[in-house]
Amino acid sequence: MSLRLLDCYTHVSYGGCHDRSPGTNAPDGPRAVSQPAPGNRAQADPGAAARRRFGLRDEPADALGRQADAVAAACHAMAVRFHQGGRLVVFGTGGASADAQHVAVEFVHPVIVGKRALPAFALTADVATVTGIAERDGIAAIFAHQLRYLANPADIALGISAGAESPSVLAGLETARELGLLTVALVGGDGSAASKAAEHVLVAHSDDPRVVKEMHVTLYHVLWELVHVFFEQPGVLGPGVVT
Repeated sequence: MSLRLLDCYTHVSYGGCHDRSPGTNAPDGPRAVSQPAPGNRAQADPGAAARRRFGLRDEPADALGRQADAVAAACHAMAVRFHQGGRLVVFGTGGASADAQHVAVEFVHPVIVGKRALPAFALTADVATVTGIAERDGIAAIFAHQLRYLANPADIALGISAGAESPSVLAGLETARELGLLTVALVGGDGSAASKAAEHVLVAHSDDPRVVKEMHVTLYHVLWELVHVFFEQPGVLGPGVVT
């Protein structure tokens, strides 16, 4: 069976809903984002400034489309795990911690009427557990520890990070892989560190965490859509569909 389901890619650019002040969140802390000098900002043509900002999204969006086969392969693998009774376990730090909860609710309570609900939960929602682990074992252990006690080998681990080297996300993916889970990473930068920790690595090719965030939102919505596409194709996941 061919996994090339994404035969058409729609170029999507987002206007940007994030604060443009310096100190935008990096994987586990702040990262400075260069800004135009005040004088230049005042002199710039507003339309040109807007076009430049949309232009910052062009190449990352195009690069996302070039990963169509990798996205389809990850979705097929996820659908197989769901089909076999697995659950989706999602995690990330900073802004990605909210993305993890967003992804979980997309699967558990689909916004499109008629789509099947699939089991998913985020490791970022239990503040007491996260802070307790962080205090005793360090921030890098917050997901790995939970995975050891909450996850099953049949499950799917989805780690999200605006950068490529978040210690807590990488440790979570590495632990999940050791336990036999399917591992999927959504990262920014070049994705090199995550490629050693996860089987499926989908990269938003940008060093700007705002752009990475926008690409990740598109990515995890496509993941959700394609998992359901596979469920709707008789025979592609093998016998014994879990209902």
